[in-house]
Amino acid sequence: MNPEYVRGNTHLLTEAHTDMATERPEAGRHLDVRDIDGEPFGDIMAELEALPDDETLLLINSFEPEPLYEVLEERSFQYETTSDGADVWYIEIRHE
Repeated sequence: MNPEYVRGNTHLLTEAHTDMATERPEAGRHLDVRDIDGEPFGDIMAELEALPDDETLLLINSFEPEPLYEVLEERSFQYETTSDGADVWYIEIRHE
């Protein structure tokens, strides 16, 4: 298991690390739920079901999606959450 992907790992990026947020799109797939009208849960679940075992989904949200974490753990996904402190949250999700 990659130690960078640990369940429940949340980081607030400091000003010195804000460029990390722009570098995050190294994941194979991206889903920016800020662009979705209404509840994004169905879109997120569809992306996770289609996610190959060797790829990472980068989920971008305007708030920390704490209710999603339990769902991810129940479905055997690992995640790492970071925030730039300006209402943008990046959640990297991959299979365990």
